[in-house]
Order: sequence, then structure tokens, then C-alpha cells
Amino acid sequence: MGGVSSEYEVSLNTGKEMMKHLDRSKYEAVPVVIEERGQLVDAVKGLDFALLALHGAYGEDGTVQGTLETLGIPYSGSGVLASSLCMDKHLSKTILRSKDVLTPGWLCWESMEDYSEEAVGQLGYPVMVKPNSGGSSIGMSKVDNAEGLRVAVEKAFAEDRAILIEAFTEGQEITCAILGGELLPVIGIQSLGAEWFDYSAKYEQGGADEQVIQLPLGTHERVRTAAFACYKALKCSVYARVDMLLKKGVPYVLEVNTLPGMTETSLLPRSAAAAGYTFSGLLDAIIEGSLRERGEGSGRSKGAAGEEAPDVTAEHKQAAKGLNTGAAAAAAHAAAEGIGIREVTSHV
Repeated sequence: MGGVSSEYEVSLNTGKEMMKHLDRSKYEAVPVVIEERGQLVDAVKGLDFALLALHGAYGEDGTVQGTLETLGIPYSGSGVLASSLCMDKHLSKTILRSKDVLTPGWLCWESMEDYSEEAVGQLGYPVMVKPNSGGSSIGMSKVDNAEGLRVAVEKAFAEDRAILIEAFTEGQEITCAILGGELLPVIGIQSLGAEWFDYSAKYEQGGADEQVIQLPLGTHERVRTAAFACYKALKCSVYARVDMLLKKGVPYVLEVNTLPGMTETSLLPRSAAAAGYTFSGLLDAIIEGSLRERGEGSGRSKGAAGEEAPDVTAEHKQAAKGLNTGAAAAAAHAAAEGIGIREVTSHV
């Protein structure tokens, strides 16, 4: 946990929450805090599995994943390619549009030399200005007119080498978690006291109203189709969270997160809880699915959506819900870029 990005504090909170809920009868957890890039290789020595709690650049962009693959250490979540694709908003949106997935219109600028009020005017105000590779709404601003554009652009460039200017879409914000090839309950988001879902709304208690929602059947099917189209096109595996805006029942995809937050206020654990998972059961599912994905566990190998997915048995679902169902197919140690697990034991 930790890392070198602007999401350092969020990562620490994710790691601490994971540590709190890991089943100690299965795993020997070893906290691994990363503050410099050069620390990783030595810090993960002796780990059997890396349970990743990093967010942002370096931890979520395929860099750490590639290092762990080189070292032969299995890790949680998507692989190098998916992590890299999803971290680059411009690239991921380009791929999604090529697959006919709706996403708000955008511009991508790589320096202030690209600055053009005319181009943004053609896109249409209001716009959201954000770092191309950032997360947690850090460096992000809503701009209603040309007068506020330059300040917002400079703010975003202070966080990243490239930025996105995205058309603001009026609608209901929703998030769709995918775990083990299944869509978990959809959560609707309403910021409280903020005009949009900013950092404080995401991470402060009471910052937003986040509730599981029941969508009309047709709308739910469109949302489901869009979520899995993203998951497949961007080569995700094990789990991910797809963020969307619903406009008149039509989903517009904002981004895909391969290592979504796992703090006490985060959306993925809430969605999983609505599906019957305890937090510990959710971590078990991520670890076991990741081991299968890395070829370390039993069962079929799982790739992107639409490919062979690991069986999520009724026994495992019950175990995730905290019921006594016998042996869970655990087989690794979990070390997280913020949490390391040295030993995973089978148990009855």
C-alpha cells in the first residue's frame, strides 16, 4: 500500500481495511508499505501472493504488476495490459468508442501548447477537467465557462503529464462492480453538499448517498451489457468497477477501475455486501480468483469477460457470506502493495 501517486493516503486506507478483514485462519498477512519505486523488489521477497492495495500511477498502471510477474509472485486483480489500458483514460475511452460503448465526448491535451478555448467551446460547456491517469477525483474540476478553464487545466496538469477535458453529462451516477464474471448489485450515487462526486464526497463519512438501486429491466440490461463490454474490451480479469452516468436510461461509461478503493466508505465492498459477501469473503473471492487467473490455484483459468471464467460455486458463495461450508480452496499468501500475505492454508 502507499505508493508514489497522489492517491497515497487512499491506498493506505485501503490496505488498512484489507488487513482488518483478512481471515487470519487462512492468511499470514504482512503489511508492505511502498514509498519509493526502488523499494518494491526487496519489500516483496518471501511473499507467496501480493494482495494489491495500491492506487494510481505505478500501482494501478501495470508497472507493479509487471514487476511481480518478473519476480514470479502472483498478485490480485487484472494483469499488466488491462491495468495499463484502464489507467489511461484517453486510450481506454478510445477503445470503448471503437466497440460502440457510449462514453462522453472528450479532448486529450499533453501540454499547455494544446490549450484551446475554441476546441472546448466546440465540445460544449460545462466540462470536467481531469488528469488523464489520475483517480479519486484528485486534480479534477467542473468548468462552466471559458473564464474558469485555464485554472482548471493548470490544476490537472499539476497532477499528470496529460489531461482530459470531458463533456459534462447530466444524469444519475452509478457504479457497477464485476467479480468472478458476475455483475454485483448496481449502486446509485448522489453527492451531498457537492455539485459532483469529488474527493470529499467519495471518502468522507456522509459525503454522498450511495445506495443499491433497482433499475428498470431494460435499463439494467443496457447497463449490464455496457459493463461487460468494457470488461472484455479492456482485458480485465478477476474484478473491476465500471463507473457510468445514466441519461434517460442510457448508460455512458466514465472509466473502469482495476484496483477500486476498498476503504470503509468504498463502493465495491458495499456492492459485494448487497450480494451477500462479507468483507472477508470478498477478499477470499479476490484472492482465489486471482490465483486461478495467475495459474496458481485449482479450477479453470479466467480471462476477460466472455472468455472462460472460474466457477463460483454455491459452496464458495455461502462461505463468502460467512456460513460454515467446509474447505475453501485457499492456496496462497497475500502480500499487498500495502498488504502482504505469506501463507494461505486450506481449512475445514
